[in-house]
Amino acid sequence: MPELEIRVADKTFSVELYDNEAAAALLDMLPMQIRMQELNGNEKYYYLSQSLPTQAVQPSAIHTGDLMLFGSDCLVLFYEDFSTSYRYTSLGKITNPEGLAQALGTGSVTVSFEKKDT
Repeated sequence: MPELEIRVADKTFSVELYDNEAAAALLDMLPMQIRMQELNGNEKYYYLSQSLPTQAVQPSAIHTGDLMLFGSDCLVLFYEDFSTSYRYTSLGKITNPEGLAQALGTGSVTVSFEKKDT
């Protein structure tokens, strides 16, 4: 599965996508620049203009750098570890999330998603 890059201001993070229909559908939507909203001090989210395929599971824990889909159209990027009782479709994970929380900051943030040149 191809990788994608997430850019926040002057920081770039590589995302290893999982081999599933939702991740493939997300790749088809790229490139995109979106304004992600803050939620709970641990995630940024954005409602996509179209639904993606889902395979929701309830993970025991969320990890910094997880990229997931909540429902069928809410893209979520997590920047803190925590336990959860919610169900998500896993899209991928940032391979090196060091500095992610600082780059995303507090409040809304503009984030670019692009296919990674290989």
